[in-house]
Amino acid sequence: MKVLDLQCPHGHRFEGWFASADEFEAQLSRNLVECPVCGTTEINRMPSAPRLNLSGATQAQPADPRALQAQVMRALREVLEKTENVGERFAEEARRIHYNEAPARSIRGVTTPEDAQSLVEEGIDVMPLPIPAALKEPLQ
Repeated sequence: MKVLDLQCPHGHRFEGWFASADEFEAQLSRNLVECPVCGTTEINRMPSAPRLNLSGATQAQPADPRALQAQVMRALREVLEKTENVGERFAEEARRIHYNEAPARSIRGVTTPEDAQSLVEEGIDVMPLPIPAALKEPLQ
């Protein structure tokens, strides 16, 4: 399969895929190659860089599960450090912040699925985030 860079006299550049260079020439001589923008069949082949596969396919290395777990734990610790725990008052406090009745800040807490859905319906962004028991202890 040959991939050729082509251009019409109006400056529209496009790519054409042909079985071979001879097949391109045959189609061009029969006016079967046309510009997709303006429809002209006056097409010129433009210089293009060849694609070279100089190395074999590289296998993706599987991620180390311990490294991934450590990365998730670091991210969760950062969330815990940068948010205020409002506990069971989460839905109430999220509404107060949303309606400018309380200072804007990042909060976390606990709420029911029904209350979380109500918050979303009111246009309040919430994100469920399960916190592992190991992180629920005070940070040191």
